[in-house]
Amino acid sequence: MAHSILVVDDDPHIRDVVRFAFEKTGMAISIAQDGKEALARFDRNVHDLIVLDIGMPEMDGLEVCRQIRKTSDTPILFLSARDEEIDRILGLEIGGDDYVTKPFSPRELVARVNAILRRTRSTPAPESKSLSHGGLALDPDARTANFRDTPVALTALEFSILRTLLTRPGFVFTRELILDAAYAGNIHVADRTIDSHIRNIRAKFASAGCESAIETVHGVGFKLGRCEAAR
Repeated sequence: MAHSILVVDDDPHIRDVVRFAFEKTGMAISIAQDGKEALARFDRNVHDLIVLDIGMPEMDGLEVCRQIRKTSDTPILFLSARDEEIDRILGLEIGGDDYVTKPFSPRELVARVNAILRRTRSTPAPESKSLSHGGLALDPDARTANFRDTPVALTALEFSILRTLLTRPGFVFTRELILDAAYAGNIHVADRTIDSHIRNIRAKFASAGCESAIETVHGVGFKLGRCEAAR
């Protein structure tokens, strides 16, 4: 079955370029020209991924992402005409899975989308029994995360990163190891992207009362924290 992609951009030229690139690969494309139309067209049971422009009038891509994340973890890849790091980091922290800066190569965009789809559609490993550490528990089959029975909503990528750390508590993972394990073949992902997702995971667990979900080992990388209740 062909993947269904929702493309959201206020520039008709960009929409045409993206549509042509994806349709060449056999994907089914839906188009929205602004944020309000994107929300009206969005259906988590239909679209496998959203390509979402950040800089749109009235309702920008970041607000569209915030609204979608209230009900769905459908992968989102941001497009941005601005090369400012704050746009990239903010987009990832509110639930984006990746970003591409305009002008972009259509081939690279397709490659990044395919990498996200491979990661989110991969079948869980047979040994996907529940994983736990301290008050943290992950169920790989159900793809759910809890801290002391409090559900913690994670995006597909956040779940993959946390599961990677949880498979070897005490082991310090470099950013490269996390990229290899959690991104499953994604390309040209900056260190800042991993740092942003780690920061987002920490914030979500802190809201659930978890102290030190992930620890930074300066100069090396990250490891699973104590995962204890905040005092």
